[in-house]
Amino acid sequence: MAYIDDPQTQKANLRYIRASMREPMLEREVEFDLARRWRGEEDEAALHELVRSYTRLVISTAARFRNYGLPMGDLVQEGNVGLLQAAAKFDPEREVRFSTYATWWIRSAIQDYILRNWSIVRTGTTAAQKTLFFNLRRLRARIADSSTGRLNDEGREKIAQELRVKRHEVESMENRLNASDQSLNATVGESFDDSWQDFLADTRPTPEIVVRERRDVEVRSQWLNKAIDELSPREQIIIRQRRLREEGATLEELGRELGVSKERVRQLEHRALSKMRDVISQNIETPTDLLVED
Repeated sequence: MAYIDDPQTQKANLRYIRASMREPMLEREVEFDLARRWRGEEDEAALHELVRSYTRLVISTAARFRNYGLPMGDLVQEGNVGLLQAAAKFDPEREVRFSTYATWWIRSAIQDYILRNWSIVRTGTTAAQKTLFFNLRRLRARIADSSTGRLNDEGREKIAQELRVKRHEVESMENRLNASDQSLNATVGESFDDSWQDFLADTRPTPEIVVRERRDVEVRSQWLNKAIDELSPREQIIIRQRRLREEGATLEELGRELGVSKERVRQLEHRALSKMRDVISQNIETPTDLLVED
């Protein structure tokens, strides 16, 4: 169901639309000149003239999305954001009209806004689901049974072929769009005080598990530090740079730093790990839980 603005907002929108439609269309050379002045000289006056002349494009694009239940003024505002993004990235040297280039940016900005403000349960997250979300209404109006307004299996198959998706995805999106959002704060029924959110399982770890895991991490860290202290300075360098960094140093890098061959670095690393296992094995039955060789 489309959002209906209050009378005052409708008047303001109408004034904006009329003002935008009165802006003169730009000739190709004038358009390119304005774009060059903005791109090369950061001439804000040129930018404003270029953008003002194409707000009518924003309005026509926003009008095509007005049945998604969002305020027309918000759609236009988001479309204007896309128009400004197009102006910032437009390259007049490619000999493409600005209106052609800006159309994609405007439509993309409006669609992103709709996706952000509709329930993710309805819109979905995959590329196929988003394609269906923005095209199913239009195709359903064209293909559906005129008496019932509903799709049959043949109609769903036609839509699936046209959008290159699977038929079950068409059925799924049809159900999504026909469903209504329900607040988790709503009560389960008239005779119940519990809300739906009361039945959601809390998958977070319990405080006891959090404390125990934190303690385990601290103990393991102490064991590792004690084992590293038993190594020679050169072995410590190898272990710290190979094992204790997010992106470990290569054997070749360490060989250059220590003035030895890659094979020697490998031998020193193996010896250091063996020493550490001996130290850690005094505290833990399976030291390989902490030390894993490549």
